[in-house]
Amino acid sequence: MSSPTMRELLRGLEVFAGELPGFDPGAAPDDPVELFTDWLLRAVRAGVPEPHAMTLSTADGDGEPSARVLILKDVSPHGWQFASHSGSRKGLDLAQRPSAALTFYWPAQARQVRVRGRVATASPADSAADFLARGASARAEALLGRQSRPLTDLPAREDAVKESLAAIDRDPGLVAPGWTLYSLRAEQAEFWQGDRDRNHTRLNYRRVDGTWRKELLWP
Repeated sequence: MSSPTMRELLRGLEVFAGELPGFDPGAAPDDPVELFTDWLLRAVRAGVPEPHAMTLSTADGDGEPSARVLILKDVSPHGWQFASHSGSRKGLDLAQRPSAALTFYWPAQARQVRVRGRVATASPADSAADFLARGASARAEALLGRQSRPLTDLPAREDAVKESLAAIDRDPGLVAPGWTLYSLRAEQAEFWQGDRDRNHTRLNYRRVDGTWRKELLWP
């Protein structure tokens, strides 16, 4: 018997396994931050691995897109927060085009949230506080300021990180120049609840004249 093609293999993989939560869009709150917080906390209580992981999508000055997975730092009426070095690819993109999109996916619950909007930088004090709240290894890596640059070999990285850790030991309050806390202020937020029979429910929030409007979308 011949081996399945990649297409056949992918089509045969199970999706939406297990018991899925319900979603009544008619009972959804008027503010998407409230609904997002509810969904996130439910994912945490359900034991979803890394429920705060998200895909951040940006574009450079020429409109070329780039996406990567990173961690949500906070969410409030002021926006969705994440952090990075301003000299990283994402930092350079945001300096040229201060807009981005976030995508959250919790497969065990067949739930997806898509958020897009303008991105603003936090104050230097808030950015420094975020940096100092990171673990020592994460701070040591960030202090190097070499993200996405070519690496000659792994030992070179290990040596550089050791030197960086030693610098942190000497000065625990050391903050990486350019470390920035970003906040995405949503202009649109979509909540997607999957269904085994493909009767997916999509609720979209749009900010119009400073207020949120809700609408259902076709799957």
